Amino acid sequence: MTRVVRGADGRMWTVRSNVNWSEPATAQEFEHDVAAGQVAGVTMLLVVVALVLIVVLWTPTAVVVPGWLVFAFLVLLLALPVQWAMGRSWTIVAETPPLPDAPPERWVGTVHGVMLARQETLRVARSLQRDAIPDDGRGPLQPVN
Repeated sequence: MTRVVRGADGRMWTVRSNVNWSEPATAQEFEHDVAAGQVAGVTMLLVVVALVLIVVLWTPTAVVVPGWLVFAFLVLLLALPVQWAMGRSWTIVAETPPLPDAPPERWVGTVHGVMLARQETLRVARSLQRDAIPDDGRGPLQPVN
């Protein structure tokens, strides 16, 4: 999501939010950031598919599986990936280009969850329109120059 906002001081700001598919490493977490990449996820997906195929292929033909049971299994199978995708971290960036009388500014912060990212992006845009500063110290944005 990208928005162009006119600040209270007349400068034009670009406020955008992007999803992070992998968690950004911070200084505190650097030593513990030893993720195996996508190998673990692909392996788990293959194991689940193999187990489902085994159960389906070994089921006798006389067994009648109700439709609601198949539906409940599919909902359960899809609930965890959807929850994972909705809880991803988002990077919010507010930046303005350099002007003859003012240097460029760039503020960056991270929030978790798509709804919180939308709310924070709107809050930053309103703060820029009202106060000409992206964050008043209560939000996740920090100046980066």
